[in-house]
Amino acid sequence: MPKLKTLLPSATSSAIIAGAAGTLAMDLVLYRRYRTGGGQSPFVKWEFASVPPGFDDAPAPAKLGRSIAKAVGVDLPESSAGVVNSIVHWATGLGWGTAGSLASALPKVRALSAGVVTGVSAWGTSYVLLPKLDIYKPINDYDAKTLWQDLSAHLVFGATIGATTALLRSARRLTS
Repeated sequence: MPKLKTLLPSATSSAIIAGAAGTLAMDLVLYRRYRTGGGQSPFVKWEFASVPPGFDDAPAPAKLGRSIAKAVGVDLPESSAGVVNSIVHWATGLGWGTAGSLASALPKVRALSAGVVTGVSAWGTSYVLLPKLDIYKPINDYDAKTLWQDLSAHLVFGATIGATTALLRSARRLTS
């Protein structure tokens, strides 16, 4: 029978798990807002199938995915907007989550702090880079309520990354 320590994830896989947990937590915040606003779709359908049928009205991740595909010479069909949205959204969350979780391994950096900074960084980076790609408007074109709703979801994303990282790290320490 394997020891408990060998069953616990390594630092890298813990970071990926933290990114997935953060992405899911952020999506649950957004889903709750959707339902509070009158939305009726169950979570899985909302998460993976609620994207318009084409890229023009699709969320930012779908548009970013189409831009990346075009940059490498791939022309995506309009019908792929939903799949592209899910792939880019989750890949972005896993990427930021991995970076934030691994950054917390630096001396004197607490996991929760690193997670929150990661969430704020992901939010801010979106408003710097995506307008340059004509995916977002410039940040000063958004009202305070919209910016707060987006930032608060990213704060949940980051805090969840930090908490998950700390929990997994503590579990590994307890078993060594």
